[in-house]
Amino acid sequence: MSKQIIHVPNAPRPIAPYSPAIIANGLVFVSGQIPLNPTTGQMVQETIAAETHQVMQNVAAVLAAAGSNWDKVVKATIFLTDMNDYAVVNEIYGQYFDNQTAPARECVQVGRLPKDAHVEISVIALV
Repeated sequence: MSKQIIHVPNAPRPIAPYSPAIIANGLVFVSGQIPLNPTTGQMVQETIAAETHQVMQNVAAVLAAAGSNWDKVVKATIFLTDMNDYAVVNEIYGQYFDNQTAPARECVQVGRLPKDAHVEISVIALV
């Protein structure tokens, strides 16, 4: 099995030793994205809605760089630091998927996320 590392000009640069995405066996594995603005490198943290919109934009940029898109997502993982934010995050996340073809997903509450983000999302998609 070979793997192809995806470099993404329109998404935040990794903040640790990891790749934004890897393509292997016809799948693209997108690393968890936090609400970093790719232009400024600053965190977007005004509201959980603003954070979630930025995260989804970052995931979209990585998917596009890998030759994929939202329609090809088969699995998503959402990490929240406060499950009370679930409804807002779910509302925004849902704007990217059709209910009939939405990917498998889990959402978990965690103690802390990198750069004190409140939401992080990773996906697996078909190429």
